Amino acid sequence: MGFKCGIVGLPNVGKSTLFNALTASKNAEAANFPFCTIDPNIGIVDVVDERLDQLTKLSNSKKKIYTNITFVDIAGLVKGASKGEGLGNKFLSHIKEVDAIIHLVRCFESDKITHVNSKINPVDDLETIKTEIILSDLDIIQKKLEKGKKKLLGEKEIKILEDKLKQLNDGKEVIANDKNEEKILNTLGLLSIKPKIIVCNVDEESLAKGNTFTKSVKKNYPEEKVVTICADIEDQIMSLDKNERETFMKEIGLNKTGLNQLIKEGYELLNLDTFFTSGPEESRAWTVEKNTPAPKAASVIHTDFEKNFIRAETVTCEDFIKYGSAEKCKENGKLRIEGKDYIVKDGDVLYFRVNP
Repeated sequence: MGFKCGIVGLPNVGKSTLFNALTASKNAEAANFPFCTIDPNIGIVDVVDERLDQLTKLSNSKKKIYTNITFVDIAGLVKGASKGEGLGNKFLSHIKEVDAIIHLVRCFESDKITHVNSKINPVDDLETIKTEIILSDLDIIQKKLEKGKKKLLGEKEIKILEDKLKQLNDGKEVIANDKNEEKILNTLGLLSIKPKIIVCNVDEESLAKGNTFTKSVKKNYPEEKVVTICADIEDQIMSLDKNERETFMKEIGLNKTGLNQLIKEGYELLNLDTFFTSGPEESRAWTVEKNTPAPKAASVIHTDFEKNFIRAETVTCEDFIKYGSAEKCKENGKLRIEGKDYIVKDGDVLYFRVNP
């Protein structure tokens, strides 16, 4: 599994420019007027992993397949979106389909690019987005608790929904207290429960140290993941070839691209790990949730593998690279035989034995 991130924000904050950079494409029209993005632009991006590159070389694999991340550039949100203002209904339906939300806020001044609220205030922008998402969730839960539909719910479910309704009425986003609540709430398509990353879009001068706008965001959202990028710079970087890209990044003092930062934060946010399979035909990266048992991880490769699971032959990626192959790892006592209770770790190189 890969994961899907929706890029959301007010109009003209740089969503389409960021999307173009992240997907190394020009699919999204970037223009200086609201709602130039109506239908969502979708881009699937390989998650480049040096570990997989090394495994591919050592196994002399014919194919190399990275795991991927899907970015969705969603229409700009405005105040009143939950009531259908602007492209509100489309915005809210598209955001329901993503695993995580990238809240992009404008943290730069420019006379050339208008701002929907006529002044730059990223904290206010974030509050506008948060309010519309809360109002949308309120509407969803209230409809679920209507007299007629309430008869179809169990007491436990009613109690959970009434508790979440109170949270939303207090201006708080929905938080699931346990896996059971999470399962119930996810079936409703709530938006505020989705994990989120705040991305501050700055000018080039503010990229290294930030500015007053980014500082205000971090001060007001101390519990949130906050990433600072310059969408224009990212767009320039992704238009270069690999060697030019490395040179340019050194010149501007950038260690890693915004894409790499977002992937790293996204994996942490969604509690994801990567395991590998490697052989002469292909080396491949696979994404699973943290604490996934081996049979469940095997099902990512093929659904039948879970019920037909026998065991997993396991080596760490570090050992595989150090000794050069699974066979050499076995000779040096580094290959382990794991059963159904084994929890897959990030960087495991696995070979699953299954019943035919």
